[in-house]
Amino acid sequence: MTAHRAVAAPLALALAAGLAACAPAQPATVVPGSEIVVGWTGELTGVNAQAITHATPGDLDVAELTRAGFGDLIDGELVPDEGFGSVTIVDDDPFTVRYDLAEPSWSDGIPLDAADLLLGWAAASGFFAPESFDPEAHRDAEGVYRPVPGVPWFDVVPSGLRRSAAPPAVDEFARAIEVTFEEPVVDWQHALAVSVPAHVAGRLAFGLDDDMEAKQAVVAAVRDGDADALERLADVWNEGFALDPSGELPPHLLLSSGPFRVQQVEQDEAGQSVVLVPNESYRGAPTPQFARVRLVPPGDDPVAAIGEQLDVVQVAPTSENRAPIRELERTDFAVDAQHDGTVWALMLNPGGIFTQHAVRTAFLHGVPRGDLVERGAGEWASVYPPSTSMVTAPGSRAYDIANEDSGFAQTLGEPAGQPEEERQAVGVAPGTRVCVLYDRRSAFASGAFAALRDAGAEAGWGIADCGSDDYAAALADRDWDAAIARVPIPQTPAEIAAQWGAEGAASVTRHADPERDELIARLARTADVYEARDVRAAIEATIVRAAVALPLAANPRITIADRDVTGVAGRSGPVAPLTHDSVQWAPAP
Repeated sequence: MTAHRAVAAPLALALAAGLAACAPAQPATVVPGSEIVVGWTGELTGVNAQAITHATPGDLDVAELTRAGFGDLIDGELVPDEGFGSVTIVDDDPFTVRYDLAEPSWSDGIPLDAADLLLGWAAASGFFAPESFDPEAHRDAEGVYRPVPGVPWFDVVPSGLRRSAAPPAVDEFARAIEVTFEEPVVDWQHALAVSVPAHVAGRLAFGLDDDMEAKQAVVAAVRDGDADALERLADVWNEGFALDPSGELPPHLLLSSGPFRVQQVEQDEAGQSVVLVPNESYRGAPTPQFARVRLVPPGDDPVAAIGEQLDVVQVAPTSENRAPIRELERTDFAVDAQHDGTVWALMLNPGGIFTQHAVRTAFLHGVPRGDLVERGAGEWASVYPPSTSMVTAPGSRAYDIANEDSGFAQTLGEPAGQPEEERQAVGVAPGTRVCVLYDRRSAFASGAFAALRDAGAEAGWGIADCGSDDYAAALADRDWDAAIARVPIPQTPAEIAAQWGAEGAASVTRHADPERDELIARLARTADVYEARDVRAAIEATIVRAAVALPLAANPRITIADRDVTGVAGRSGPVAPLTHDSVQWAPAP
């Protein structure tokens, strides 16, 4: 391995070495003495990545290393982990799902069981949502907390578990729970996560010393709807697993169910670093190969640091780093590109000049999508995945269905006639002004605008430069006709509704369509993965027919790995794009 820079001594968050003192031997796959140093821009604020009050992208990165689960959500669909357990529909009416653990264990040797599942269910169902928990709204005549028909539990929680009809049936012997929903939900496979150990939460919430007694206290609190006990658990859930930068973190708060466990957190003038080692109690497959993983600040020039201070890093593609990354490729460093979960698009404001559908269509027909990407991306154009979809990610199966069913090629593809002739046919005078907003600070947006301006001139449109250094404020002002926008690719029905629903808070175009709203609601109730793809494609078709958005390409990120490591590949999307597959990382032979 490369010679790595020294790290400053830990300040306050070093963990006691006693956690591993009586642990089993490391997995046989671990190469003794091996270490991988990962350039990391995240920050670990707590070990509960599902905590509503403080969870960060850095917490999700570390959770991928330290938490096992039923699977990973990639491009909107679950990739199951059968070593952790299984998720199955056991009844269609009422819609009932069984979450069944295999034999995972926490790093202190305590097995995961139904108590852990029930705690995860309570969190995802909204029991622990701060300031939204109102026991009085859900007490029955006997004073017990229960679901009340017609009263939403917690609208701030996006999980479909909000619509489970009652506390789950618990099969403690089989380490499973069965959740009955009021109606089918699209996210039934991945709605439940085990983010923190129930025996620790129970001990902290109720002052108990015995692990099994603490687990039973958690089960009883949720089963019985004990409002006081639930409020104690809510406090622990939201704050009890947060890092305190001014003092030591007790080792039992860093228990792991995943392939690695946090050994220490370090802070120096460069920023925060996190050191992880293999979890000796991990029972999944495959198992870690590195004896030590260090997540460290990447420095001012992370590309130059590869092979010296860093083994792995992810960067955004820029004109400045194209040459040095190309040189790394030529010398057998691994370079991989995946999209980051956002898509570039040309969005129209369906008012003013673009009030009429025919005018919007005529304008979009004259936009050469490939030219905009080429001018925007420059030498990096080949790593920008072309896209024809606003609600699915290129490369996913859902994207293939949407691309086939949405009618994009027929409706917004380049027409047989000339763009200038189509503009004239819809009655738009030559030189008609189109105010185009874009982010002047973005090289891609600036280049794409230049290509749009040239193409618009050829078609007889008067493309006006309405670029802004404060893009977000200008977008909100809506004093524009078209915008070159980079928007998230929505993963859930709630996210689709936010961007494309009639009341969507994140809508760029603000185009409303009752049919689209109904399809989004239908998607949320669709349990079959294949039917869900079809419904998502139908949502896409309503956007295509409206002619308010022209997708261009997904935005990429670049993963670079030293020659001394193998198995490093980025994951598409916004969540844990690098740390998701850490068990595959290995020292090169």
